[in-house]
Amino acid sequence: MALALFDLDETLISGDSDYEWGTHLVEIGKVDAEYYASENERFYKEYLAGTLNVYEFLDFSLQPLADHPFNELCQWREEYIAQRIKPIIKPKALDLIAKHRDAGDHLVIVTATNSFITAPTKEIFGMHDLIATEPEMAEGEFTGKVHGTPSFGPGKVTRLQEWLKDSSHSLEGSYFYSDSRNDIPLLELVSHPITVDADNILSEHATLNNWQQISLK
Repeated sequence: MALALFDLDETLISGDSDYEWGTHLVEIGKVDAEYYASENERFYKEYLAGTLNVYEFLDFSLQPLADHPFNELCQWREEYIAQRIKPIIKPKALDLIAKHRDAGDHLVIVTATNSFITAPTKEIFGMHDLIATEPEMAEGEFTGKVHGTPSFGPGKVTRLQEWLKDSSHSLEGSYFYSDSRNDIPLLELVSHPITVDADNILSEHATLNNWQQISLK
């Protein structure tokens, strides 16, 4: 049994779940539309450019979780998953996951997006585990702060290594699929780094290192 690790955004889905969540909050009128839409767009462009300050972004993206009761957030999340995430799942991603499942591999999503809005995708894709950025909670409500190391860039390596310490798995024979230059640190760690619809920087890096490159579009 090998570990099969999958990035989520732009890898298994044709979009960014953080960006889509922000857009959903704007559309249902739960945040200041002009400010939030503008900042959401700015952070997304910085992410694509590889210049994102993850802590600045988390201050922004986790605040709406702190501003509203947990029960209401769960209701909005159901709508968001149905309306904005399920329609952008890549069918070929389901085939790829099924291939690894049939091989007996242990399936894990490793995403920078917070666990509250990505937890349902673990079930949709039939994954065994989810490693995501963890929003802090106190007395059953979100605080707006991050708990532990954000699962972003080199932080994905940190979070995976923490997870491995508490599991029976190793990186021997492991796979990781990603589209993003931000995931190069984790791609360099696994036995089988595979790029999926890669951005230009990652594609160039993959070519130089003879990594497999595929498309799920």
